[in-house]
Amino acid sequence: MKHFTKLAVAAVVAAITASASLAQELYTPNLAYRTGPFAATGIPLMNGQADYLNMLNARDGGIGGVPVNAEECETGYSTEKGVECYEKTKGTAIVTQPWSTGITLQVLPKTNVDEIPLLAPGYGFSPMMDGKTFQWAYNAPAGYWDAADMIIQYLESQGDLKGKKIVHLHLDHPFGKEPLPVLEALAEEKGFELVPIPVGLKEMQNQSAQWLQIRRERPDYVIMWGWGAMNAGAITEAVKTKFPMENFVGVWWSGHDADLAIAGQDAKGYKSISWSFPNADAPVMAAIKEHVVDKGNSKSNEEEMSGVFYGRGIIISAILAEGITAAQKHFETAEITAPQLRWGLENIDMSEARIKELGLEGMVPPFKTTCANHTGNSGGWMLEWDGEKFVKASELLTANTEGYASIVAEKAQEYADANQPWAVNGDCSE
Repeated sequence: MKHFTKLAVAAVVAAITASASLAQELYTPNLAYRTGPFAATGIPLMNGQADYLNMLNARDGGIGGVPVNAEECETGYSTEKGVECYEKTKGTAIVTQPWSTGITLQVLPKTNVDEIPLLAPGYGFSPMMDGKTFQWAYNAPAGYWDAADMIIQYLESQGDLKGKKIVHLHLDHPFGKEPLPVLEALAEEKGFELVPIPVGLKEMQNQSAQWLQIRRERPDYVIMWGWGAMNAGAITEAVKTKFPMENFVGVWWSGHDADLAIAGQDAKGYKSISWSFPNADAPVMAAIKEHVVDKGNSKSNEEEMSGVFYGRGIIISAILAEGITAAQKHFETAEITAPQLRWGLENIDMSEARIKELGLEGMVPPFKTTCANHTGNSGGWMLEWDGEKFVKASELLTANTEGYASIVAEKAQEYADANQPWAVNGDCSE
């Protein structure tokens, strides 16, 4: 598009508008979890996602003039229900949003056969970064291996890690185990001891055994890969055992305001890496208020809307919308297909200028996807709980992707070999 003349650009817009008059909808089902053990974290995320797309529908008539149908299929974060939702919605969907690493791993091979893009922003299977191998899967703007690398970078900025002990407190679930390959490699490289401590699904709210082990281990730092009730349980135990909160760092799904609010000032100093940040003054928030909240069409509330997870939901839907927009322009049609959205999702250019144009200033770092890189590796900020809210505690951190590029290649190849026949994108050169 950048090489088009103004006249050609106008022609594309006209073509999209003309086709939109005949279009029905863009079906982008969301495998939501407003119920179950992780509902407290799922609800603000789903509300943010829904409100952004509802705003586009109300203000712009959708995307490219086509209304978006972001119907939710409730999974309760159950892998079995998630697969059922995928099968139920895949018929006319242009995308699937699994919302669980477990569900992602189950539907990933299906999407490669069904040729439906799988969008898992900031979660899922980290080797999906390899777009040549995982041509239908996207985890932009950052993956779990990015998070692990950035957390270790931040801790290293506080002092040499050689000889230190770091506990990896994690949900005993594919999500919690996902960063281990990179954390183990970094432990060997930097000379620190990594101590994995799992938390079972039935232990999330009572982690006394895990924190007894942490007291015995006397680690220098605890890194938490927690979700839902596990986060609040861990923070409560950390306060109770007087673990220094400034040495307690979570992944971005362990940085939910409501979890920290339970401990309030006692949790001051706790940190969480994040590729999103809430900005109440961002123009997008005013647009959502005008077109959705004031019309009585939001399930959210003022307190929730000021939090990290609601804002992250907005960013997730904005990423999807950018992929749709890119595809519409490239294929000169408003009602795109799933294969066309695949192209759009690997040609997202979320530059500083585009972020400003979308009214998302300060809410997400710039990133760009390609056919070879489906993550984008935006980087993230270290956020810190100040006793009442999360504030930025660092400049933008960026992952050293070269440091684990060989692991990405190795794990991607292992996956392809184990799931033969596995179609790859042989036309992708960069």
